[in-house]
Amino acid sequence: MTTKTPRGTSRSDHPVAYLTDVEGIWEKLTSFCQDNPHVSLEGERLVVRPGSTFVFGGDAIDRGPDGRRVVRTLLEAWRQQPSQVVLLAGNRDINKLRLVRELRGHPLARTPAEMREAPRPVLLRWIFENTMGARGAFEFRQEELERSGGPVSEEDVVDSFLEDLGPGGLLRDYLTACQLVHRIGNTLFVHGGVHEDSLGVVPARGRVEGVDAWGEALNGWYREQLQAFAEGRFEPGGTPAWEPVIAYQAPTPGKRINTASVVYGRMADEVNHPGLPSRALIETLARSGIHRLVVGHTPSGDCPSVLREEDFELILADNSYGRVEGASRVFLREDSVYVEGRAKLDDGRLEQVGFQLALGDTSSPIGRQLRDTGQLVKGPLESGDWLLFRALPKYSMEQLSVAPSALTGRGLGPARAHSD
Repeated sequence: MTTKTPRGTSRSDHPVAYLTDVEGIWEKLTSFCQDNPHVSLEGERLVVRPGSTFVFGGDAIDRGPDGRRVVRTLLEAWRQQPSQVVLLAGNRDINKLRLVRELRGHPLARTPAEMREAPRPVLLRWIFENTMGARGAFEFRQEELERSGGPVSEEDVVDSFLEDLGPGGLLRDYLTACQLVHRIGNTLFVHGGVHEDSLGVVPARGRVEGVDAWGEALNGWYREQLQAFAEGRFEPGGTPAWEPVIAYQAPTPGKRINTASVVYGRMADEVNHPGLPSRALIETLARSGIHRLVVGHTPSGDCPSVLREEDFELILADNSYGRVEGASRVFLREDSVYVEGRAKLDDGRLEQVGFQLALGDTSSPIGRQLRDTGQLVKGPLESGDWLLFRALPKYSMEQLSVAPSALTGRGLGPARAHSD
């Protein structure tokens, strides 16, 4: 019988395979598993090889026609290998908890009057497009239902989302298997990011000292919120008892970020150009033995971004809104990271990206930023050139290749973002 590792930690001697932000696109899961030394797909069964750990960084659904299929596969993997599979809850996963209220007569206050009286399918489409950033999710679910041979009317689509959140529902069970933070050795995993406002903070409980105690308390609070949802509990004033987790996974009103949340925090600026945490936060993490932070949530080009400063590194691995199909790969060990992916350059060329980098390696330009242009040195291309990356407004990007000689004599420094 498999012994389940307590949530929030894993064995640090295991190699870790990391994937994030599949968002209902089955091809991302299959491409990640193809020829993967740590994780494989046997039909629709995801299998983690002995001695390895698989971490899924959150956002399993919304932007592709296989959301249920992805969730089912990830959940079953966790059930079969609970000590080797870690599931983090993303905002696209958690925000669906809103639907049980909003589709049953309690829409958000900002819902237009005409939508409040609209048929459920019309309201659900409006919710997806205007308050969940999930345009097309309704049609994707309808397509998935049709492939399964079940009823496919618009009302059936609405019912399917509510069934997923009901007792024994697929998404409810998946969210119950998830957590908000996980540590493996010197590496901390969250969906969105860690800021001074979120590290050590548990909603309604104040500050908890120490990364491990904080992670345990935050995961415990999350489980309590899901239990309140499952029981349908309400506060004396009529507010749903699970409302705090809804607020936790959402941006601060009027902003694109929530620095008090590890789910909706961003390690990037206002146009999603990645940046390291403050030096003070890095030092706080280091005092608890954390020298690496791994996140998804924020698109970072076609392949992962590895940002480094001295003995700390930040890895952003969400390649949604990229130019290439499929998923990139990140394999982690205590002392190194391996990155593999593809990048479509601005000139249209498709290049392979691949490298292994030791933690604390100061000789490589990878993960450093050009002081004069702000471009991030992402890694070596198969051609021998370096890949330079810069995020631009409206989820666009710049991806250029330059000869190694082009970096000679140019100042390189740590990449820091100042986001609102």
